[in-house]
Amino acid sequence: MFRTVAELIEIAEKENILISEVMIRQEMDVKEKTREEVYEEMEKNLQVMERAIDDAMQGVQSVTGLTGGDAVRIQKYMKEKTPLSGPLMMDAVSKAMGTNEVNAAMGIICATPTAGSAGCVPGTLFAVKEQLHPTREQMIRYLFTAGAFGFVVANNAFISGAAGGCQAEIGSAGAMAAAAIVEMAGGTAQQSSDAFAMTLKNMLGLVCDPVAGLVEVPCVKRNAAGSSLAIVSADLALAGVTSRIPCDEVIGAMYRIGKQMPSSLRETGEGGLADTPTGRLLKKKIYGNTN
Repeated sequence: MFRTVAELIEIAEKENILISEVMIRQEMDVKEKTREEVYEEMEKNLQVMERAIDDAMQGVQSVTGLTGGDAVRIQKYMKEKTPLSGPLMMDAVSKAMGTNEVNAAMGIICATPTAGSAGCVPGTLFAVKEQLHPTREQMIRYLFTAGAFGFVVANNAFISGAAGGCQAEIGSAGAMAAAAIVEMAGGTAQQSSDAFAMTLKNMLGLVCDPVAGLVEVPCVKRNAAGSSLAIVSADLALAGVTSRIPCDEVIGAMYRIGKQMPSSLRETGEGGLADTPTGRLLKKKIYGNTN
């Protein structure tokens, strides 16, 4: 039904339907399932996200000890002080990081679009929920909207750090979240596209450099950056700010940048933060002397 963001927006505008509705219809067509069946599948994903955030708020720790407990620390900070970036922003950051803490602790999460970037979409969803008070259906549609843009990225570029750097993971995840926020807030399909583009533009060139090759440092905190940028971009789009570079062209630029990245900066754990003195020390502490 659609392969590019331009085609997605054209269908939504021509038929006067939401982006989420375009994605639902495509899922029904491709999977040959009823609307109820498609909804039920996405409801299950939503439930997994809810449980992951609930688990995170109880406090989790990874086996390596590199990550864990920060989601709880942020919630405590929010109760004791007024966050400089505002409660909604920090709530999203807490829940995004918490989701990835659960992932690092070998818990169950929903990859959106990957495990390493799984915090941005649910983190923002359950934060804006407190302000927008969506129905359950609107929350499910939030995921379909995010999925529609993720579908385009996956089919025209890449969503894995190994293929295109962290710009492909956190960049895509944050952008997907931004587009979904806009729809939930009552924005237009074009505004969702602009929010996606503005988020991804600000993540271009982000390398994938996991310390010790693990999806922990700096991955968990990058979900904080992705979710916060998603909220800012959504606000910009809703305010009428547009992306000078069309969404599909931004995705294309991300693809070309990823292809130009050396392998040391694409999830191999050989460059960037992984190759700092502390990064190497942490790797040795975890694995021992592997030389």
